Amino acid sequence: MSITVNIYYTGRNGSARKFAEEMVSSGVVKDIRAEEENIRYDYFYSMDDPETILLIDSWRDQQAIDAHHASPMMGRIAALREKYDLHMKVERYISDEQMPDVDSRFIRR
Repeated sequence: MSITVNIYYTGRNGSARKFAEEMVSSGVVKDIRAEEENIRYDYFYSMDDPETILLIDSWRDQQAIDAHHASPMMGRIAALREKYDLHMKVERYISDEQMPDVDSRFIRR
């Protein structure tokens, strides 16, 4: 089982994109991806809303998320969120790790 958190960051005047760019250029993203239990940490830009970016953030389990949230890394992230005055919408998903056969026929690999 893994847990994926989708975070939609919304700002003004390109601030969400600038936030993501600074997360990468400052090394924060690299440090998060290096955390042992991190599975995925990727930003995506919306084609429909240029003021919103999506972070897909996956972890091995809740304990891994809790450890990440308790780390000094969260202070760095929070400071950047404040700097760019971002608002967030969060979705959380738990993986069932199995693709039903009926769905598999629609997946091209």
